[in-house]
Amino acid sequence: MKVVVIGGTGLIGSQVVARLGEHGHEAVPASPNTGVNTMTGEGLAEVLRGASVVVDVSNSPSFADDAVKEFFRVSTTNLLKAEAEAGVAHHVALSVVGTDRLQESGYFQAKQAQEEMIKSSGIPYSIVHATQFFEFAKTLADSATEGDTVTVAPIKIQPIFSGDVAAAVGRTAVGSPVNGIVEVAGPDVFQLEDFIRKGLAVREDTRTVVTDPNGRYWGAALQESDLLPGADARIAETHFDEWAAGQR
Repeated sequence: MKVVVIGGTGLIGSQVVARLGEHGHEAVPASPNTGVNTMTGEGLAEVLRGASVVVDVSNSPSFADDAVKEFFRVSTTNLLKAEAEAGVAHHVALSVVGTDRLQESGYFQAKQAQEEMIKSSGIPYSIVHATQFFEFAKTLADSATEGDTVTVAPIKIQPIFSGDVAAAVGRTAVGSPVNGIVEVAGPDVFQLEDFIRKGLAVREDTRTVVTDPNGRYWGAALQESDLLPGADARIAETHFDEWAAGQR
């Protein structure tokens, strides 16, 4: 089976390509680095020729509201159009647990719009909702830092190892379209400040992490369970402490 992975040279995409290849599939990484640009359409028709499945794990290079909305609107429009012309039978997209609950955030507005475009495209689809990756604790901290202090809301999070996300995306890609959402999450629930504190410790980052009831998450106000998956989520095996030990 030929599977084209948009964003296939990034953190998740490169792992999806490797895992699919190990299972005998023709997994093709597609990104500007390989001559495929979903924003301009460059290389799309060529790379999609003969593809059965397209996996989109790409992300905007900028998280500024206008830029991220433009990225997902244009990229998804071009990709879905090219897929329809190529006869692709399954579109798989990676998104985020809680997207529909975080609509005060420009980023999550953009992700929700992307999902709606996929659902209305007429192409059979599966959307994988993952919780935050272990590897992105620093990114979360950076988004909430002033001086040497990281200020976050007192909420819960159930983060996941990127390799487990890649495995879930790969399984979904070679399965039948669900025409809906599949949720995946890690096995451990943390308070957000504890997760960020642990993630920074892996990097020997000494910033102070504090909570504030008015703290926001990428611009969105949060209820305590907004970042947690539902009861039917698939729970991955890798624990944060196992992953952290390997990083050290």
